[in-house]
Amino acid sequence: MLDDFLVRAALGSVGVALAAAPLGGFVVWRRMAFFGDATAHAAILGVALSLALSLPIMLGTLAVALITSLAVVQLTRTTRSNDMVLGVLSHGTLALGLVATSLVVDARLDLESYLFGDILAVGRQDLALIWGGALAVWALLVWRWQRLLTATVSPDLAYAAGINPDRESRILMLALALVVAVAIKVVGALLIGALLVIPAAAARAFARTPEQMVALASVMGSGAALGGLWGAYHFDTPAGPSIVCAAGAIFLLSLLRRS
Repeated sequence: MLDDFLVRAALGSVGVALAAAPLGGFVVWRRMAFFGDATAHAAILGVALSLALSLPIMLGTLAVALITSLAVVQLTRTTRSNDMVLGVLSHGTLALGLVATSLVVDARLDLESYLFGDILAVGRQDLALIWGGALAVWALLVWRWQRLLTATVSPDLAYAAGINPDRESRILMLALALVVAVAIKVVGALLIGALLVIPAAAARAFARTPEQMVALASVMGSGAALGGLWGAYHFDTPAGPSIVCAAGAIFLLSLLRRS
């Protein structure tokens, strides 16, 4: 069954959607959508590093995304202009990654797949990494769920409960970096942020509890992945952007619920 490229593409896209869905809730609650973009854009620098050193792409993107995430957390704590810091890092790391990638031999041929994804080229090893990453994200969040939620709702309340909000933020950044690493081949660095935010934002209109929002975001993200893949197959459009367009359509439908 896994010899069929469409089956592999469907499994890969659903795996990424399931990995991104629980984190999307925290991204929306913490109002850190631009943070997700900064981490994802930095992944291109990780791609260049991996190509230059002949390392697995996931390893390089994970390392750079994690370093960027921790750097953003530290910088935003020491300056009041959070938007400025995120903007500089987001665009700066993307530009640096593009320049570095262009210097690597034959990297230009693959650059578009890293920017916008190449889900139709997902292989069995990629599926193992994607679903392994998704399971790791879910296991981490189930383990730290209450602590992460408390730190998100109120850092003061977290301190009163004996929880270190900074430590929980670092754990969240680790999970976010892992999602970026497993998602880059499916939707690309430019679209990972959208897959994090849009399903969670759509689920927010229907959910009454944080747990419901995560569950609905998982369902909506998976539906967007399959719907976008269907549209890409029938209309011969790029798979990654088609998945994000499907997620956008779901979000527009969710606005009817709010009105």
